[in-house]
Amino acid sequence: MGNKEKAKERREKRMQEISILRTIPYSDDQRWWSKETVAVVTGGNRGIGFEICRQLAEHGLTVILTSRDASAGCEAAKVLQESGLSLVSHQLDVLDSSSICHFADWLQKNYAGLDILVNNAGVNFNLGFDNSVENAHRVIKTNYYGIKIMTETMIPLMKPSIKGARIVNVSSRLGRLNGRRNRIGDVALREQLDDEETLSEELVDRTLSTFLQQVEDGTWTSNGWPQTFTDYSVSKLAVNAYTRLVARKLLEQPEGNNTAEEGADTGVWLALLPDQAVSGKFFAERREIKF
Repeated sequence: MGNKEKAKERREKRMQEISILRTIPYSDDQRWWSKETVAVVTGGNRGIGFEICRQLAEHGLTVILTSRDASAGCEAAKVLQESGLSLVSHQLDVLDSSSICHFADWLQKNYAGLDILVNNAGVNFNLGFDNSVENAHRVIKTNYYGIKIMTETMIPLMKPSIKGARIVNVSSRLGRLNGRRNRIGDVALREQLDDEETLSEELVDRTLSTFLQQVEDGTWTSNGWPQTFTDYSVSKLAVNAYTRLVARKLLEQPEGNNTAEEGADTGVWLALLPDQAVSGKFFAERREIKF
């Protein structure tokens, strides 16, 4: 049996194992979520995004299915609703900053934020063995910069939780840095992107800028970029690198969503109140809230 056949056999075996695991229900201890847990899925009107919405709704979360085309999103949500699932749809174009801001305002107003963000929206114009970079700019802008802008906008809206909020970036094996196939040929660049000390958003952005410039001048084929699904592979390489960067950035953040100055404000305000009529009550942001 050759390597290709062995790899296929291993994959089929793993898929069988996953199929079995999916039949095992989550225990009460594992179910950290509830109906109040809000999950936002981008590009949820078809394909993997649609299926993510369906499965999350089946698990009882509040799912917000987003789609660039509002009517397509409504139709997708309707299909799931007719099967007995509860979810809502909302228009969202990850390439349009005004669309993202409008969605963020709506989300904050109606749900007070979110618990889970699934960045699924993406495009790929290469099918089969075709390999064109004609749409490289759009692929990079959607698959990488769309995720980047969406993540940066949603992080401040993520609800504090003991279990922690979640960000899931849907990627691809084609974006693996050290995969056997389709990896970038520039060894020095691979090492920089792989090294936690040298990995940065500036490096990722510079790598994409170099790729797109070489697409423009026609030199990309001789500069070590993947030779199949080229623009898609490069975009997912960037997504994978950005995911590591965001994880590192969030781990380095101090606990709490407020600055020390903001956190101290209510305590100082209470200490300096002219009377003691508020004894035994609970306050946040200079207003009384329930215990």
